[in-house]
Amino acid sequence: MANPILITGAAGRVGGVGRTITELLLQQGQAVRAMVRKEDERAQALRNMGAEVVVGSLLDLDSMHRAIAGCETMYFGMSVSDTYLAATVNAAAVAKHHGVKAFINMSQMTLSQMSITETTASPQHKLHWLAEQALNWSGLPVVHVRPTVFLEGLFLIMTADSVRKSNQIRLPFGDGKTSPVAAEDVARAVAALLMNPQPHIGKTYHPTGPQSENMHFYAQEYSKALGRTITYQDIPVEGWRDGLLQSGQPMHLVDHLTTLANLHRAGRFDRMTDDVLTLTGQVPLSVQEFVRRNAATFTASAKEV
Repeated sequence: MANPILITGAAGRVGGVGRTITELLLQQGQAVRAMVRKEDERAQALRNMGAEVVVGSLLDLDSMHRAIAGCETMYFGMSVSDTYLAATVNAAAVAKHHGVKAFINMSQMTLSQMSITETTASPQHKLHWLAEQALNWSGLPVVHVRPTVFLEGLFLIMTADSVRKSNQIRLPFGDGKTSPVAAEDVARAVAALLMNPQPHIGKTYHPTGPQSENMHFYAQEYSKALGRTITYQDIPVEGWRDGLLQSGQPMHLVDHLTTLANLHRAGRFDRMTDDVLTLTGQVPLSVQEFVRRNAATFTASAKEV
């Protein structure tokens, strides 16, 4: 396979950004090498799409050589992890060795408000910030992509249960505004960058949804999409955090999500750009349309009624 585009995290579950990028590129006739952590049905699904699949770890040097060798363009994305910085530097070192000509890095929007003297309480944010610095220092031809919160995360996983059972969105966001973006829109933006990266080298993009509103507004959007009244119930951050810990979530992830909640309450996510439209030519998915598409997840089954 001549000069395939490397996609790390290609088998990811939540949002499936890497998987969606892989699918979009293959549809455009691009050769794709998809890196996955293990051999399973998701890896086979990628092969069935037409991707070359490499199984390995972002932290393993040999894995990264097998994944990157022969690739001139690559996408780096990794889920929330306390090993995020080590994985980024490992990938960057190997990419530099093999002469990668475009390194598209998935980051986070909060970094636009961080600096050497300003950080947040999230250990993940700090790792992302340090990773961006390391990539910039590396001399690699990098493009940073910093999306806001994903609809598939806090707006699907975190709200589906309460909406289904009590017609309430229960989140600790206060009255803060936010502009959640769909994973498919971020994937389309990244795919566009991978298809023609050179004009974008050295730039940073901030994909958001089409609106920045508070959760009371979004509750009305849920109501329109589902055909029943949905309300927003603000809940205390600490109680929400305790629930995450009791559900068995790792402390690193819980600390990160708690910070996201506090930043929302402080209005730090009240930001919106037209980057998705600029990169893809399409407006991003609205909350109302997203909820409509996932209506079954937000609606009680006959057994639950």
